[in-house]
Amino acid sequence: MTDEGMGGDISAEKLAEVIGLMRAVGVDLQRYEVKSSKKELTKDIARTISAFSNGSGGFIICGISEKDGFVPVEGFDVQSVQDSLVHACAELMSPPVRPDIQALLFEGKPVVVAHISEMRPADKPCFIKASDRYSGSYIRTGDGDMRLTSYEVDRLIDEHNQPQYDARVVEGAQVTDLSQELVGGLLARERRVHARNFAKLDDTAALLRLGAILPDESGVPRPTLAGLMALGDYPQQFFPRLNVSFACYPGTRKSDVTSFGERLLDSATMVGPIPQMVEDAIAAVGRNTRTGAIVKGAYRREVPDYPPIALREAIVNALMHRDYSPQSLGTPVQVDLYVDRLEIVSPGGLFGNVTVRTLGVDGITSTRNQHLANLLESTPYADGTFVAENRGTGYQTIEAELAGALMPRPVAKDTIAFFSLTFQRRRLTDSEASLPVGEQVKAAILGALETKGSVSTTELMHVTGRSRATVYKYVKQMIADGTLEPMEARGSTKQRYRMRTR
Repeated sequence: MTDEGMGGDISAEKLAEVIGLMRAVGVDLQRYEVKSSKKELTKDIARTISAFSNGSGGFIICGISEKDGFVPVEGFDVQSVQDSLVHACAELMSPPVRPDIQALLFEGKPVVVAHISEMRPADKPCFIKASDRYSGSYIRTGDGDMRLTSYEVDRLIDEHNQPQYDARVVEGAQVTDLSQELVGGLLARERRVHARNFAKLDDTAALLRLGAILPDESGVPRPTLAGLMALGDYPQQFFPRLNVSFACYPGTRKSDVTSFGERLLDSATMVGPIPQMVEDAIAAVGRNTRTGAIVKGAYRREVPDYPPIALREAIVNALMHRDYSPQSLGTPVQVDLYVDRLEIVSPGGLFGNVTVRTLGVDGITSTRNQHLANLLESTPYADGTFVAENRGTGYQTIEAELAGALMPRPVAKDTIAFFSLTFQRRRLTDSEASLPVGEQVKAAILGALETKGSVSTTELMHVTGRSRATVYKYVKQMIADGTLEPMEARGSTKQRYRMRTR
């Protein structure tokens, strides 16, 4: 079922389709809520008005009884309910809500349908006047209305003005906590690209102008949060959880375990400034996934499970656009690798005029952390390239890279509290499909051992063309049946395997 009609009016045919689906599933829908409201509104209707206003909008359908199986209410008073809806939206809510209201027939009985539009970001949260922002604001979740947390309310309020969390001075930090190498690379580019503004300034004056450092209350120049995250030697000295958390899971859910009860195949915490964390996170994904090949005649092109350029853009965006408010400083960016997908999750939803529908659309861009974004535009990687283009093209690059690898578009999910981007794992190429499976994988492992004497999991991934999870499964089976034995202690990052000595 599509969301046809979400612009305001809904047709009788669409109404019948919606209620038919509700009858089939037995509950309300994400964008449609029924209320019996025979002569007066139900007491919880203000919650639904708030929830639809703070979310993506929706329809309230009065005159339908959910408890009786989504059937029309006998004796339904259209005029009374319609007037009550107008009053509730205008007088009970702050800011006031202006619904589009229709009277329609359903199965020969009258109903009233109110379309509640999503409020502008600058007007959210919409809350119940009798309460306040923090106890009277709701959001739609499935078929229910959930009270917003204080964190979510604060994030909506952040949308009213440009956040400045990344520009705040970090107490206790010194200018010497910035990496000389990164600062040198950044200032060299700024003096080259923006010579009129920076060529005659000394390093301190240039860093002040860029917002990498600012004077504290005593006038002492200190790094800002943006300066530390882009250029710091070790920002985690001041913000231990502003890092990237990587985990490789053996199944499709975090709760899945291997046959030996292990929940993680690999895990790591990436620390340091943003360019270092990005490169380390890409390396972690690479060591746990396959690199296949497309072969056409004499031409061979390597194709990793997840294109590194797409990964780089996604992780940079997660770190650059994440929420850096005080409430989120304990939450890292998460990179979670499953057997079928890779998920990148960052605190805070999309900001400003950017929505899931407008990601990658030319001309639509908004930056939550403007100081950090500007610094990353000139912050160098080790290879001399720069962390961010800062042109609103990151999502377009991701889509292009995935398309070039014959992969589907990423799946974006946006909430007030977090934003996630999911890449589906690349399908096998023809050459990979012919690689060993089942018992042949074990034979390939034994063949590698005959040649090398001992092997690591990474080496076996190259030999078999299989992912770390698959290789790990067969290695564990061969350890259990007495064929192989580990050479290091369990959990060692230097683990290798050899034939078990009898």
